[in-house]
Amino acid sequence: MSQQTSGVSEPQLRRQLGVFDAVVIGLGSMIGAGIFAALAPAAEAAGSGLLLGLGLAAVVAYCNATSSARLAARYPQSGGTYVYGRERLGGFWGYLAGWGFVVGKTASCAAMALTVGSYVWPAEAHAVAVGAVVALTAVNYAGLQKAAWLNRTIVAAVLAVLAAVATACLTSPQATVAHLGVGADTGFGGVLQAAGLLFFAFAGYARIATLGEEVRDPARTIPRAIPMALAVTLVVYAAVAVAVLTVLSPGALGHATAPLTDAVKAAGVPGLAPVVRVGAAVAATGSLLALILGVSRTTLAMARDRHLPHALSAVHPRFQVPHRAELAVGAVVAVLAAFADLRGAIGFSSFGVLAYYAIANASAWTLTRAEGRPPRVVPALGLAGCLLLAFSLPGSSVVSGAAVLALGAAVYGVRRARARAR
Repeated sequence: MSQQTSGVSEPQLRRQLGVFDAVVIGLGSMIGAGIFAALAPAAEAAGSGLLLGLGLAAVVAYCNATSSARLAARYPQSGGTYVYGRERLGGFWGYLAGWGFVVGKTASCAAMALTVGSYVWPAEAHAVAVGAVVALTAVNYAGLQKAAWLNRTIVAAVLAVLAAVATACLTSPQATVAHLGVGADTGFGGVLQAAGLLFFAFAGYARIATLGEEVRDPARTIPRAIPMALAVTLVVYAAVAVAVLTVLSPGALGHATAPLTDAVKAAGVPGLAPVVRVGAAVAATGSLLALILGVSRTTLAMARDRHLPHALSAVHPRFQVPHRAELAVGAVVAVLAAFADLRGAIGFSSFGVLAYYAIANASAWTLTRAEGRPPRVVPALGLAGCLLLAFSLPGSSVVSGAAVLALGAAVYGVRRARARAR
């Protein structure tokens, strides 16, 4: 166990989220990220093996979700795997998990902001993205209950749009089940890479764990909310992916810049395309809202342990939110949104988040039966799956992700050396 302080003497956040709100926060992050951002690059990688990649990503996500839920019930604090790694494996592993999460999910925030911009006003996507970050940072600053209510509205609207897309595609005269078969274009490496990219879409349940300090009765709420959010998301992903593939071939889907818009046009319902564009913008907004929540809470936890500036650990006396952490995260994301590339951010984010969950599974392995340890096969499969998918991502994502993790480890080493010298 780490001997570091866990920050228990710091100002604490208010416990105000029940199961429903926690599930909605997870859904808001996952659904917005997955369907509108990761489906096309995954299809490009896997070809007709797209559904295999989706299934593999779901298996790894299930293992990660189970491990995270048991750990979150044991350590109901803000920070997620940063806290679990610190308490179960030692300070370095907790720090590395937190570093990977903050860096990777900051890239995810920029990707979601750019998705909003590309659907709302493609010619000024970066400007719209920055505006969205500023607006949602203000919502989070005003209090978590306001953010939770906004998430409910967003999730309901997006699910309605996705149901309309699936219905239009599956009932279209152009629909054909032949597109669902696995052909010769499918390779093992392509399926693995697709699974790694699609994992980006499943990682939203981390938002539930990182909000552990703001959940009522966390030992009961978190283990229920995480699998519920993951199950709903998997059903939605599978239904939409199958529906889209019936009207678009895997090749056409892989090259689509707006796959669901292209799908409803191919299904012969072009009048639905503007609704889909609005739904995509709303979904990405919900994802961005939940992502900023999660990154700011991990920033709060790391600031409490002084791995980040301690000033970021402040909690607003009225709104009961980590206001300085939220403003700092919002500022960094706004800068990235002004310059970042959408597809490149997905692979980079996936690598960092897979590293984060690898540490979560290793932490869950150390739990005892009395602490609610899951069956040993779950964290073992989750750890192996995370590492396999991480190093199956596109080469540029692996290189940049590994370099950022190495930089974080070097910073940690320098700080420890200076502390020993003092």
